[in-house]
Amino acid sequence: MMKRLIQAVGLILGAVTGQEWSAWRISGGAAWMDPVLGVHTASAPGSSYGALIGAFIGLLAATAMAGPLSRALQLGIDRAAGVPATDMVTGAAGLMVGALFAVLVYPFVSDIPRVGPLLGAVLAIVLAYAGAGIAVRKKEEIGEWFRSRRVAEPLKEEAPRYEEHKILDTSVIIDGRIADICKTGFIEGTLVIPEFVLEELQHIADSSDLLKRNRGRRGLDILNKIQKELDVKVLIYEEAVEEAGEVDSKLVKLAKAMRGKVVTNDFNLNKVCELQGVSVLNINDLANAVKPVVLPGEEIVVQVIKDGKEHGQGVAYLDDGTMIVVEGGRDFIGTTMEVLVTSVLQTSAGRMIFAKPKLLEKAL
Repeated sequence: MMKRLIQAVGLILGAVTGQEWSAWRISGGAAWMDPVLGVHTASAPGSSYGALIGAFIGLLAATAMAGPLSRALQLGIDRAAGVPATDMVTGAAGLMVGALFAVLVYPFVSDIPRVGPLLGAVLAIVLAYAGAGIAVRKKEEIGEWFRSRRVAEPLKEEAPRYEEHKILDTSVIIDGRIADICKTGFIEGTLVIPEFVLEELQHIADSSDLLKRNRGRRGLDILNKIQKELDVKVLIYEEAVEEAGEVDSKLVKLAKAMRGKVVTNDFNLNKVCELQGVSVLNINDLANAVKPVVLPGEEIVVQVIKDGKEHGQGVAYLDDGTMIVVEGGRDFIGTTMEVLVTSVLQTSAGRMIFAKPKLLEKAL
C-alpha cells in the first residue's frame, strides 16, 4: 500500500513538472498568452506531451525509490510508536513554542537580500527542533511545576485557618494508636495516605521475615479499620512525588506542597520535619502528655523483670509500657516491690523513670 502511494505521488509530481517545463521551453521562458481567453498562462500547446513524459519519468523514479522510502517511513513509524506519550506531548508543545518564536523573528530575517527567505525557513526548523528537544529534557520539571500548582492553588483559595491535611507515615500506621485517636475525635481534617506509604506497607507485609510480615499486615488492617469503621475523611494520594530517596524525604516534600502536618512516632522524622519547617503531630508526645504524672519522691509498686544495662540495675514496666530503671534492683528480679522515684526523663522518643528500692531507703 505504501509503495503504491509513493508511485502515485511520483506520477503526479512528474506530470506537473513535465508540463511546466514543456510550457516554459515552448514560450521561451515567458508566460504564454491564451488567444481565446486573452490571459497569460503557463500552459502552452504541446505541454501535454511534456506532462506525459514527466509522469512516466516520475513513475519510474518513484518505483525505484518506493522500497527504501517505504522502509524508512515504517522505521520512523515504529520509532515514534516506541516514544512515551509524555515525551510526545511535551515535545509537540515545545515544537509549537519554537515555531511561534520563528514566526515572530521571520519578518526581520526575511528582509535580508537574497538569502532572507531561505534563512527564515532554516531558522524556523532550528527553533522548532530546539523547542521540542528542550521540552522533552525538561519534562519532569514542567510536570512538577504543573502538579505543584494543581495541589497548592485549591488550598490557597480555601485559606483554612488550620492545617487540614494530616499525612500519615508508615510507622504511625503500624503502631495502630492513630485509629484510637481518630475514634475519639481529637484529629480533625483529612487523613492523607500517600501511595508510596501504601507501597512500603505492602513490601513489609510481603517480607520473608515473620516479624516484619506481621507488622505490615497489622498496618494494612489499621488502614482498613480507619476507612470502614471510623467517621473520618481519608484521602489516598496517588500522584507520584518526583523525589528520589527514602519515604521520609517524600513525606516532607508532600507536606510542604499540601501545607499539611505529618503524623508520626518516628523520632528521626520528627527532627527532620522540624528542621525543614514542617508541622508534626508526634503520637509519642501525645501519649506522654496524657500519661499519669509521676514526680520524684513518689512511691510506686512495680515488678522487676530483667537486668538493666548498667551493673546492678533492674528494669520494670508500668501498665502503659513506661520503662522504670531500678538502681540496685538486680537482686530483686522476679519480685514485686515498692520503689521510690528519683527522676523522670521525658522525650519525644518516650518516657523513662529512674527509681531505687524503698527497702534500701529505709535501711539507710
